[in-house]
Amino acid sequence: MGDNENASNSDFIRSKINDDLKTNKYNGRVHTRFPPEPNGYLHIGHAKSICLNFGIAQEFTGLCNLRFDDTNPEKEDMEYVDSIIEDVEWLGFDWQERMYYASDYFDQLYDWAVQLIKTENAYICELTSDEFKDYRGTLTEPGKNSPFRNRPAAENLEIFTDMKAGKIEENQYVLRAKIDMGHPNLHMRDPVIYRIINTSHHRTGSKWHIYPMYDYAHPLSDSIENITHSLCTLEFEIHRPLYDWFINALELESRPEQTEFSRLNLTYTIMSKRKLLELVTEKLVNGWDDPRMPTICGLRRRGYTPASLRNFCSKIGITKFNSLTDIALLEHCVRDDLNKTANRVMVVLDPLKIIIENYPENKTEDLDAINNPEDESMGKRKVPFSREIYIERNDFLENAPKKFFRLSPGKEVRLRYAYYITCTNVVKNEESGEIIELTCTYDPETRGGSSPDKRKVKGTLHWVSAEHALNAEVRLYDRLFTVEEPDAVKGDHGYEKFLNPESLKILTNCKAEPSLSTAAAGSSFQFERQGYFNVDPDSSDSNHLIFNRTVALRDSWTKKNK
Repeated sequence: MGDNENASNSDFIRSKINDDLKTNKYNGRVHTRFPPEPNGYLHIGHAKSICLNFGIAQEFTGLCNLRFDDTNPEKEDMEYVDSIIEDVEWLGFDWQERMYYASDYFDQLYDWAVQLIKTENAYICELTSDEFKDYRGTLTEPGKNSPFRNRPAAENLEIFTDMKAGKIEENQYVLRAKIDMGHPNLHMRDPVIYRIINTSHHRTGSKWHIYPMYDYAHPLSDSIENITHSLCTLEFEIHRPLYDWFINALELESRPEQTEFSRLNLTYTIMSKRKLLELVTEKLVNGWDDPRMPTICGLRRRGYTPASLRNFCSKIGITKFNSLTDIALLEHCVRDDLNKTANRVMVVLDPLKIIIENYPENKTEDLDAINNPEDESMGKRKVPFSREIYIERNDFLENAPKKFFRLSPGKEVRLRYAYYITCTNVVKNEESGEIIELTCTYDPETRGGSSPDKRKVKGTLHWVSAEHALNAEVRLYDRLFTVEEPDAVKGDHGYEKFLNPESLKILTNCKAEPSLSTAAAGSSFQFERQGYFNVDPDSSDSNHLIFNRTVALRDSWTKKNK
């Protein structure tokens, strides 16, 4: 594997890998891993780590493993495992045959724990949780040695064996590494490496009654898999001395190196797994795949594309310092991708009927409409035009100001791909005064949306033929929170008061052009003048079409909230 000079200039991790390749540190190998805990659904912050770890492997002709750090059976579930596999595949990455679990290594991890006991690098401790906190010390005061710290190795081993056999109740004993209770890094003050959990594991069943802590299992799993570069987010920087201590204490031949990078923090979004779980369990959202959630499955359901997420992760880059990324950049990446790939269609969200009085009754024309002006190869489609059509209600004003360029009495506008029309009459509900219908005339010489005499018409409206329209439900999703940093709100559930009450609006009387009758679930479209939408999986057929708004045509949020 040669070095990657282009990548070396992009961030400090790629620069470091190039240096390692030049010095032949790992015999020319680059081997990374993505190690999620299967205790929740992945979110966009994980997408950054996925793109980095798998991207590094691709760029340097290396390997990347998918490994589940399944060391806590009380919080883990196969549902999460399956969702993680689906998410990584959907993002476009392939681990080939290298999918592993920390539970694959439980026997080896146990044997190494026994080795630490025999070399007096670990001991059984029976302090209570309150005593443990008292003995640990603080950031400014050293801890105190446990009274059980010098228990003989043989006795430690006997108790540890009984713990493994399920002979001891939970919380009675733990196995701790014997490091230094006076160490300035609290994580080095004799951390717990095994605890008793009498809960069935989703893979190993009831075989084990003791489970390794993450800080113990993680570096040793990396070593077993011959990982070269263990890439973690910045909160693990303080754990790095412990990562190295386990590898050194066990004198392992494979010695991966941990490097930290900044996690993704996104405006108007929470990334805490605990808080995301609260949103789901307290039914503040409609499940993990609610399109307002930052979960990868939620973004997928909303219509975000793998390419847009990969592009976003590339644009934000890799740094050593935490910062807040504007969600507008993510939305820009989505628009940029969908602008190239999504067909344009016409859907009226709030329909107002127009009767074109001089258009022949019982006549239908099939007009040519461009699928995507960004890509001529995507061709054209036919849209039917008839005497009765729907336009958007807000595209008409009875008493319009001077700069209102849409439809009003006596004013001429262009119908997209069709004709020029002029409003001649307004029909209202006699009791409420609500406008229920318009009467217009059309100019038959303007077919296709242009005039032979080149007269100027400033307004162009989208429309749908009333006779051919499909009924549709449209879900207008917006940002879930009204403040930029909901994760920074202090106190339990403090973020909930900033939930955006307008994050979901459901429109049930929408009218869609008939070409959408065959639209597949998950397919994306640009609704002309409205934004980008995708077909929700709940859509059963053309009689029950449901669309999710993926993103508006432009960022209106910033202006709205100034």
